[in-house]
Amino acid sequence: MAANSEKHIPIIKVNASSGVITTDTLAVEEPLEIRLEYGTEPGRQIQNISITMRTPGHDAELAKGFLFTEGIIKNVDDIAATAHSFIACAGEKENVIQVTLNPGIEPSLQNTGRNFYTTSSCGVCGKSSIDAIRTVSSFAALEADEDTILTDVLYRLPLILERHQRVFANTGGLHASALFTTEGELLLLREDVGRHNALDKLIGAALGYGWLPLRQTVLLLSGRASFELVQKAAMAGINIIAAVGAPSSLAVQLAEEFNITLIGFLRDERFNIYTAAHRVQIPGSKIADSGRVPAENILHP
Repeated sequence: MAANSEKHIPIIKVNASSGVITTDTLAVEEPLEIRLEYGTEPGRQIQNISITMRTPGHDAELAKGFLFTEGIIKNVDDIAATAHSFIACAGEKENVIQVTLNPGIEPSLQNTGRNFYTTSSCGVCGKSSIDAIRTVSSFAALEADEDTILTDVLYRLPLILERHQRVFANTGGLHASALFTTEGELLLLREDVGRHNALDKLIGAALGYGWLPLRQTVLLLSGRASFELVQKAAMAGINIIAAVGAPSSLAVQLAEEFNITLIGFLRDERFNIYTAAHRVQIPGSKIADSGRVPAENILHP
């Protein structure tokens, strides 16, 4: 995470009837404009693709992950360069990032119309959105690996995340996305004020490492599991998603469509399984390997 991801400000801390002057550490939130350069010479074009509010740091990964999970690019080989650009009116450098595509690579800009499921109030139609993801995902047609995970491993993941989430520990104001092996080894961790940005940074890093599709891994979300986060995980080929918070109804629908194991309320050695339960090994359980958990067998938080 960048050094400017935190900001220290003076505050008055009130406790009961007393107040003291002290300092507080805040997570920095700033806009990032993502621009795309593409086409052939001499007709190269530069287009503003998105503006997102994010925590500075890992901006190149965020841009790459965003372009991939939105289906605008197909793989990391489409990209020739990624660099911060100057904002002409302000003379600043850090809040615009330009991704330059290789000559001959045509981005799927029709998908920018989905820009963006960043809030749960945007009124997206569930079925049409799921169908759109199926058409742009590189891994939707791949047969899912039947990787499994033990409950004891799942119980450990939030504790590992908490130990490594440095900026959250300082500020209390960030979301995190973490990628683990099915044995519980931490592979990647990214933080951001936006939960979708944290996941884009994570997938952008994995894209750069050549890890996709992300089979045999577990995605852990520090908050709730929303539609856009399951969508991004599906684009990256992730089979198992665990969230500390609750999933939305559309997130569950999408996970079921893509045969993704979706787990919610993972904390204090308990969790709910919403879809594809056959990947979770529960000692002594009599739950059938049907993939869907009967309602009477779900553990309620």
